[in-house]
Amino acid sequence: MRTYEKTHPWLTFSADLSRTPTNFWVMLGECQSKCEHIRDAPILPGTAENLLRIYLAKGVLATTAIEGNTLTEKEVMDHLEGKLHLPPSREYLTREIDNIVKGCNIFLEFIREGLAPPPLSTDEMKLVNRMVLDGLTVQDHVVPGELRTVSVGVPGYRGAPAEVCEYLLGRLCDWLNGPDFETPPDMKIVYAVIKAVLAHLYIAWIHPFSDGNGRTARLIEFRILISSGVPHPAAHLLSNHYNQTRTQYYRELQKASHSEGGVAPFLVYAVQGFLDGLREQVEAIQDQQWEVVWRDFVFRSFKGKPSERTIRKQRLVFAISRQTKPVIVRDIPDLTPQLARAYARKTSKALARDINDLVQQGLLVREDKGKVRANLEAISGFKSVVAAWPSSERL
Repeated sequence: MRTYEKTHPWLTFSADLSRTPTNFWVMLGECQSKCEHIRDAPILPGTAENLLRIYLAKGVLATTAIEGNTLTEKEVMDHLEGKLHLPPSREYLTREIDNIVKGCNIFLEFIREGLAPPPLSTDEMKLVNRMVLDGLTVQDHVVPGELRTVSVGVPGYRGAPAEVCEYLLGRLCDWLNGPDFETPPDMKIVYAVIKAVLAHLYIAWIHPFSDGNGRTARLIEFRILISSGVPHPAAHLLSNHYNQTRTQYYRELQKASHSEGGVAPFLVYAVQGFLDGLREQVEAIQDQQWEVVWRDFVFRSFKGKPSERTIRKQRLVFAISRQTKPVIVRDIPDLTPQLARAYARKTSKALARDINDLVQQGLLVREDKGKVRANLEAISGFKSVVAAWPSSERL
């Protein structure tokens, strides 16, 4: 019997998914659906670039923050835009970020060129580890990209015996490249999520390198997701979830190696976080789509050549539609500097007439106590249609 089979019997290179609850598969189906929605959704270039920038910053920060990087999300955003200037004592923090960004870009380049990444290999994992540690100060026994020769671990967990790390990584790659993960095209993302999480989990369990194991695991996870058709912003969500729930992340990692449930609880934990992040991204895209449709609806409500009054009323509608609650009519000129200037030369009757016109056009709705709000229901489509049959008449 190999030593690791005594010390790490959970390294079975198999996953009993019959232990997962029913809602696990429901969540995975929703994950695939939402990934397809994000991928295919029409979105303004500026909004798309902003989403990419935000989730790249979140993802690379999360990948490094779990290992102790103390930069804030804003600092990472500033660094990615070339606007961050740190004192020499903190410059290594941005090097950690740059290394992860470089790794993400290498994997993305395959996708942009229409190339299928090669099967996972031990050599690739070594290259990824060398990349994440490139240019960083490490302990004397650490050789970036080389498998460890000493025993290492994290609090509460010790990695597999050093002498079998090469063998275990080979087994892992054979498993991930093998028939267990061969799936029909219409289930590609579902099984890629499972594969990515299990790759992450096994690299963390084996702990094959003297340093950078977590970052290596999360980059391999990103590589699997992005190669399966998961949109770029969404491929960072698992790392972000682990960072946001760091205490639970370590607890689930440890529990997975000692629980009778095997990998199932960790998979459920990871997929739930991935789905929550996808829902957030879909909501952000829908908000942008609503804004585009609303602006078009408002402009179409005004016919003929734009006049000064028409432009004023359009600005009034857009200012009110950006508010999260109804606005008191007398406060409307204070919503924007443009409205303040426009109504500074007018009497209160002018504002009242504008409000009346916009209500009649169906762009505003009156509320109690002299308040108005945007009539967003006008573009709500099927959201306002609710079947109300008696229960006995339901099909």
